This record gives sequence, C-alpha cells and structure tokens, in this order.
Amino acid sequence: MPTPQPISQSIPTQQNADGSQHAEGFTTPKDLDTVQSASFLPERVIPVILIPGIMGSNLRIKNEDRLKQLNKSSDIAWRPDRMTWGLGMLFTGAEGRQLALDPGTTEVDIYDPKQDKKGKESSEDRNNNVSVAKGSPLLIGGSKKTATQKARERGWGEVMFDSYGGVLNTMEVQLNLAFANAELSPEGKKIVEGDPANWELDKKYTLTKITEDELKQVMTNCYFPVHAFGYNWLESNGISGKKLAERIDKLIEGYKAQGKKCEKVILVTHSMGGLVARAICHPAHGKLNDKVLGIVHGVMPALGAAAAYRRMRAGWESGGIVSRVLGHKGPNVTAVLANAQGGLELAPNEEYGKDWLKFVNKNGIDLGSRPKTGDPYAEIYKVSTKEKWWGLLVEDWLNPAGLDEAGLVSSQKKIIKAQLYHSDIASYYHEISYAHYGNDPKHKAFKDVVWELDTPELYTDDDIDELEIDSDNETGTLKLKNKKTGQIIKARILDPKDPGDETVPAYSADDQLNCNSPTFKAIFRQTGYEHQDSYKNINAVSSTIHSIIRIAQKMEWSV
Repeated sequence: MPTPQPISQSIPTQQNADGSQHAEGFTTPKDLDTVQSASFLPERVIPVILIPGIMGSNLRIKNEDRLKQLNKSSDIAWRPDRMTWGLGMLFTGAEGRQLALDPGTTEVDIYDPKQDKKGKESSEDRNNNVSVAKGSPLLIGGSKKTATQKARERGWGEVMFDSYGGVLNTMEVQLNLAFANAELSPEGKKIVEGDPANWELDKKYTLTKITEDELKQVMTNCYFPVHAFGYNWLESNGISGKKLAERIDKLIEGYKAQGKKCEKVILVTHSMGGLVARAICHPAHGKLNDKVLGIVHGVMPALGAAAAYRRMRAGWESGGIVSRVLGHKGPNVTAVLANAQGGLELAPNEEYGKDWLKFVNKNGIDLGSRPKTGDPYAEIYKVSTKEKWWGLLVEDWLNPAGLDEAGLVSSQKKIIKAQLYHSDIASYYHEISYAHYGNDPKHKAFKDVVWELDTPELYTDDDIDELEIDSDNETGTLKLKNKKTGQIIKARILDPKDPGDETVPAYSADDQLNCNSPTFKAIFRQTGYEHQDSYKNINAVSSTIHSIIRIAQKMEWSV
C-alpha cells in the first residue's frame, strides 16, 4: 500500500511596514499531515512593460458634454475586445466616430476600482475579459486580491486583450517560473531549447541559445513582473512618450516603496508602440533613457506606413466585419485620423524616400510619382484634394461633426507637428534594442501606393496635374475629369504587392536593419503573421522572450 502523501497548503505572504515580507501559518489537527508553504518574491525587480500599437489601447470619453452630444450612457470610446461595442461601431458613421474618438475628450480606460467612472459598470465588469494563465506567478504575493485583479492592476485590461493577452501571460510565466526548487522547469526548458536560428534571425547577426547557467544568472533573486501601459493613440506619440515616462518613474518608485530594488525597466512594443518607446527615451520628450534597460520592438513602422495614406483615402483594405469596425470607407477613417496627431505620425516620413505614391496606366507604364523632392508633408499630406486630386486631405471628410477646432487648417497644423516629431526621432534608437517584424510575401503590404489610371497612352506627369476629382466612391475608386478637355478618366488604388505583414512593409521596418547602428543586437525578419496578431505567432513570442533575457543580462545593479 503506497504511503499517503501529506497535504500541501499554500499560505499568503504579508508585507511589513519596512517593505519586508512575512507569512503566518495555522494549526491543524494532529492526525492531519499538512505541509504549509509560502512563496516570497525576489528582492530585485525588473518590470517588463508592453506598449501596444495604434488602436491597441482602450479609450474612454472623459467629457460629460461629449457624452450628451453622442447621446451615450457608456463612456467607452474604443474597446475592440467588446463585441457589443464593435457591433455599435458597424453602424457609426464619420460624424459619430469623430465625436467619440477626439483626442481632446478621450483618455486611457484604466482599471481603477477605487475611483470608478463607469456609472453602472464597475472596473471589474469592464475588465472581465482579462484572464491569467494557470500557475501564473501573479498568484504569489501578500494580497487578498485574485491573480486576475492583480493583472488588471498591472494594466492588462488597458490593452486589446485578444491581441496581447497571450504574450502577456507567456512573458509572466516564462520569465518567472523558469526554475522550480533550483531545477530547470518545463517553462525554463522552452527558453534554453529555443534556437534563434529557427525564428528567422537575419544573417547579419549571430545569436546563440541561452544556456541554463545564463538563465539562472539572470533569474536568481530577480522578479520580472509584466505590465501593460496603454496610451491615448489619438495624441502625439511625443506626448504619449512623456506621459508613459512619468508613469514608469512612478512604477519604479512604487516597487522601491515595497522594499524592492528596482532601477530599470524593459520595454516590449507593438507597432506604433515602438515610436512611443523611442519618445520615452528621447531627450526632447520622455527623457527616460537611463531608466530603460532595453527595448524589444515588434512590427514597428520605423519609417512609417504607406497604408496610412491608403486608409485615409479609401478605408481599411481588408474585407468583412473587422474593416467595417475600423472604417471600411475613407470618410470614416479620415474623420478620426486627420484629427489625431498620433495617426498622422504613422504616415511615411522623409527618410522613407521619394516616389512612393505612384501613377501608372492600365498597362503598368509609369506616369509620374510623388513626392518628387522627398518632402511628403508639402507634396502629399498637407495637400487638399481640391488642389491636387492625389492629396491626403479630402476637405469634405475632415470635419463631419462641424467642430470649431477641426478642419483643413487644423489638420495641416497637425501634419507640421508630425513632421517635427519625425525629425526628432529619426535614427534615434535605444542603445540596447532588439526587433522582429514581418517580411512575408504572402502578407503583402504597401511599400508604394499605386493609382492606376485608365488614361490614353501618351499621358505624362503634366497631364496628371490637369485632372480633378469628378466623383469618389470612398473606397479607392475615382472618376477624374481633365480640366482642359473634359475627358473622364477612371482611377483606382491597386492592391499591395510588397513583403510585410499587411500593414507595415518590410521596407519600412528594415530601417532598423539598415541604419548601421550598433544599438540593434539582433533583428528577426519573420513570416507567418498578420500585423495585429503578430504576438500570437510562436516565432515572434519566442524571439521576444529570448531578447528580454539578453537585455536582462546587461543589468548592472547599483546596490
């Protein structure tokens, strides 16, 4: 007969006033063989912070007058994880989108049960989609709160959980459960068995497997709590960078107040979050470079994305319900992004180069291109379609809500600010950076945006200038009239044809590879994923975990 195993009982830990921790056991009957155990968090802490991409942070409306104007009882402005909200957006036109997604009347929808602003809906209810992996280290600690509540406190509900929940859980588990009783755990084995060569590491770099000794050295007496920091993606990335820098400072001080040794953080970014992270560190914006140990950039549009032009002129290119929620027609997208500094900062910058907006005839013969001088702001972005038919700004789409502060002049001013921001962060990267992004010919993206015109063979660039819009179907097809002859010519935006991830072309992301900067320690040019779902891809996640550990190896503790 096998010997009965003693019952194991985990007991909670408590924090003392001086920041130290203790645990109190309890008595049991003599005939009950119970082992009581407590788990104490390590003394050293390096927070890992996920910064999402554009549209990846949940937003709420902070202005009561705007809620009345919208005739809404709920203050949700943007929460793509919620199906009922998404269904509502299907039937929301350009005016409603402009009013709801206004940078001046929105803020990040944070989890704060002590100061709920949800009316009938509590912070717990609003964040009920946040879930924690079984056995997560979030269960450890001297608090009566559930693991899920702790995750919400770390900002996991601020971001689009469908896109980021998996990687948040994976980072939390693998970075904190790599060893059990000083032995390599199944999670730790995943790390040491991972081979960077299998994750499409660019040939420019040499990266070896992480050894068990290396992993143990990084993990010993160090905790890597995983946070998510949302930001108002309608605002300038520079402003977001400054706000998140202040929040990181408070986070570090908060861990110190708990008696922990916390000096630096590691940032993990997605898409536009990479631009925000660069602003966090930049001396003109967040000024926090010394407190960021390193950055892992995921699918960052390093030089911008030409898809921003396409979507403002013709709506979201993917079909189905998702595109209708995001805006399947130009007016629905323009009403938001033309009034949002952050959205405009996603357009290709000057470093992107010349001639990416192309005009061809039906035989594919080149008729001209813009920007000719390499200045997309003057040649494309600030240009009204009433002036040049290929301009970014369709005046009738800019201000459907009739707001005093919106319109052509307002959008042009934002574009000037976008140019200044682009100039600030050009070629600026943290000195310890890693990156992964899509380079997939099966997930084509817009390196160039091409207008195909049904023109006579002998049309020239000068003839292109003589055209004006006669009609626009709002999804990328125009009828153009020749101002001299009155001839009607059909034009349409062609599908993307360049490798990428369906949003960011490899051409833009490759700036990280081609900038000849020693700051990048490894770059993975990957295949197999679409932009928004990149962190659902095993190679993207594995390369991220590996990069975090390599960054952590560089930590030099002052105490």
